[in-house]
Amino acid sequence: MASSAEYDNRLEDKSVMKMGLNNGHNIPAIGLGTWRSTPEVVSQAVKDAIDLGYRHIDCAFSYGNESEIGLAIQEKIAEGILKREDLFVTSKLWCTYHRPDIVRVACDISLKRLKLKYLDCYLMHWPLAFAESEDIIPMDENKKVLFADYSFISTWNAMEELVNEGLCRTIGVSNFNKRQLEELLNAARIPPAVLQLECHPYLNQKRLIDFARKHNLTVVAYSPLGSSHTPYEKPGKYKLLEHPIILEMAKKHKRNPGQILLRYQMDCGNAVIPRSVTKSHMKDNLDIHNFKLTKEDLLEIDQLDINGRIMDFKMAAGHPDHPFENDEF
Repeated sequence: MASSAEYDNRLEDKSVMKMGLNNGHNIPAIGLGTWRSTPEVVSQAVKDAIDLGYRHIDCAFSYGNESEIGLAIQEKIAEGILKREDLFVTSKLWCTYHRPDIVRVACDISLKRLKLKYLDCYLMHWPLAFAESEDIIPMDENKKVLFADYSFISTWNAMEELVNEGLCRTIGVSNFNKRQLEELLNAARIPPAVLQLECHPYLNQKRLIDFARKHNLTVVAYSPLGSSHTPYEKPGKYKLLEHPIILEMAKKHKRNPGQILLRYQMDCGNAVIPRSVTKSHMKDNLDIHNFKLTKEDLLEIDQLDINGRIMDFKMAAGHPDHPFENDEF
């Protein structure tokens, strides 16, 4: 087992360049994504990640694995590998908890599962509300998703109270479009500090990211490798990890394709949360600090954009707050 001092040195060397947030806190630029990491494997994955130097763990109520993540974090703290304040833990408010008076309930559930007293970041997972239900996706007898009409502004106001109570240090949003961000920024008492969005070369989100930056939001990119593990339809002729341009760039920089895709996000100014449960992959994903892509590299990768969204949330189509309808960005 490595000593705390050894881990301190490791952190100094790699992981974890940090990015400043608009509230004075910092977020590690590389984190571990845990979406679709099953409860059977996620605990070991988180322990391996912490041992490697990860200090940013991205979680969500809807992923169904927060209890196992909490056990892993608790074990590593008990071992003396790190302290709670060394970690940046994110969770997300799910759509069935948008009613303002139960936002606190959802946060408390995630805190209890994660075995934490506070979250470093709490995101509104989607800008749309589902009917309250014990099911993640509430449906009627015709398998149609049951919506609710709570405004994301009123839900945000309830999230602001979580900051006041010390349960969340930072709040932000995920999967919002420009119009929704504008509405929120105009109404918020505590402005969002983080925008988490799908971002990879097939969907580089330049316009939305530029808007977010102008309003002091830090962008966190999910699915940066193209989410080959998801069951959803994938855009493009090639998997991103197998695209000839990415393969050629990997050869040029003596890196693997995943490292090129992650470095692309970093060089675009985004934090990034690649998902992995394999220790060797996690190590490679962390090892991207000692090279940079050239301006020509970045421009060439930018040209791969085809507005190729993977996470289109089709099941919520028809909801007035669905963020990806009407060609909005």
